[in-house]
Amino acid sequence: MITLKDPLVLSLIIILIPLILANYILRKDSGNLRFSTLNYFKKIEQGSFVKYRHVLIALRALIIVLLVIALARPQSGKAHSKVTTEGIDIILALDVSSSMLAEDFNLNKKRRNRLYVAKEVVKDFIKWRENDRIGMVVFAGQAYTQCPLTLDYDVLLQFLEKVEIGMVEDGTAIGSAIGVCVNRLRTSKAESKVVILLTDGRNNAGEIDPLTAAELSKTYGMKIYTVGAGTKGLAPYPAKNLFGLKTYRSIQIDIDDEGLTEIAKITGGKYFRATDTESLKEIYRQIDSLEKTKMEEAIYTEYDELFHYLVIPVLGILLFEVVLANTRFRRIP
Repeated sequence: MITLKDPLVLSLIIILIPLILANYILRKDSGNLRFSTLNYFKKIEQGSFVKYRHVLIALRALIIVLLVIALARPQSGKAHSKVTTEGIDIILALDVSSSMLAEDFNLNKKRRNRLYVAKEVVKDFIKWRENDRIGMVVFAGQAYTQCPLTLDYDVLLQFLEKVEIGMVEDGTAIGSAIGVCVNRLRTSKAESKVVILLTDGRNNAGEIDPLTAAELSKTYGMKIYTVGAGTKGLAPYPAKNLFGLKTYRSIQIDIDDEGLTEIAKITGGKYFRATDTESLKEIYRQIDSLEKTKMEEAIYTEYDELFHYLVIPVLGILLFEVVLANTRFRRIP
């Protein structure tokens, strides 16, 4: 962007241009020579350059305008911004137990299992975030760190793609998952530490009780949002018949709504229940809006002086005007 440091200087144009015009008019009417007769001059043909005699006044006006603009100090500015964040560290904990194979969710009009849809929703959640470190923990019978806290969301998304059922021995170790999240966040110096834990069952594995793990999380200032994923009642579960073809059988998957609610309550978080794809998407949108990074933006501008780009042409135009005034447009006297 181009700005003027002293824009009020431009008012000089209103004063100087009329003075130049007045001077030109006065000079035009002065310097008369007396002759006894003008008959000799009537025979002289008017030169072709006479009709361009006003070029001089135009050049002088242009010189004045450019000089005034130069005095106003035109500058080109480059805006820079510096973002200061309080910082949020987020751990995404995903259940990869075999029950997540239940295909009671739909995505793009296709039946999908719970883990597939959860991964797609988590992928969008990662893309919504800015300036926050995000890590990932996967759990079934045990819990592991899939990706440590990072600002490199591309790497995080690559790790997310590799998450699949069967990568961890089966079971649902919610307490162990929270314990791994605590281990990842306990040394964090972030202003806010958050865990988003998604599961479709109840704790039946691991050596840590979920409520005890929640109390430990509270000690380290962590907030846990728990998400129960799955329809209430029977869910279609894929299986293979005698011919190796895919079939479905209805199974009852028990989600520990009370336990997940208590975990969230202890840590100051919230429990959500997702019974379909849209409700799961909405849950992550709500969590995203609840846990926004606070930012302070300081903007400063770096300016480059441009007046010399006007002064140099002015000198050229002035020289040109002087040459014309003393050659083609020279006045006698």
